[in-house]
Amino acid sequence: MLEVRNLEVVYNDVILVLRGVSFSVPDGNIVALLGANGAGKTTVLRAISGLLGVHNGEVTKGEVTLNGDRIDDADAASIVKRGVVQVLEGRRIFAELSVDDNLRAGGYTNQNRESSDQAYERVMTLFPILGRRSKSTAGYLSGGEQQMLAIGRALMSDPKVLLLDEPSLGLAPRLVQQIRDIIVDINSHGTSVLLVEQNALMALGIADYGYIMETGKIVMDGESAKLAKDADVREFYLGLHGEGDERKSFKDVKHYKRKKRWLS
Repeated sequence: MLEVRNLEVVYNDVILVLRGVSFSVPDGNIVALLGANGAGKTTVLRAISGLLGVHNGEVTKGEVTLNGDRIDDADAASIVKRGVVQVLEGRRIFAELSVDDNLRAGGYTNQNRESSDQAYERVMTLFPILGRRSKSTAGYLSGGEQQMLAIGRALMSDPKVLLLDEPSLGLAPRLVQQIRDIIVDINSHGTSVLLVEQNALMALGIADYGYIMETGKIVMDGESAKLAKDADVREFYLGLHGEGDERKSFKDVKHYKRKKRWLS
């Protein structure tokens, strides 16, 4: 189990971004972390994966544990070796390298040749297109293919927990559905998933449990099916309201006035 307890994060020694965030990702589950831009979702992932220092961030309170062992005081490479891997927002592939080289780089910490080969075969099974493009320069892949490569690269280390930051961002609806199915497939083989998404319909459709963040705090949580039916969630995060659940504009959804009961 991955657990985040009472986490506070400060950037540049002055900007408090996370304010006592607590949640858990049980073994074998998909957990969705939702919220508008600026809520602190990506900062949560950085705190878990050890990437805060790159952005002048620091955990000032609380802890992150994996199966009871603290990992928030470890560096990113050590955290990967322990089985927690993040797929960054925007894919962040090595554009100048081939598809195959990107994948092999992802498996750098996996020193067991047999395990590495098995991970590679798993990626090829999940993403046949990567096998057909193995010698292609990664920067010339389509957006959807690059997202598949980013996820495949993360899987090369055979993670216990996969952290996904906006995997559907910028993708066509058909590709969003494909990425959704891939996440479900990855989870079905035993990998726990923490899914950060603004596409709440997709996230809640596959997650076991969900948390909603706002201004650095968890303001609501519950089983995904219940969150998807909650009136406030439907209005403010799914963009649905009123009779027939007519869809609001994204601007209206993004800049809503918070309910008083969420301020406690």
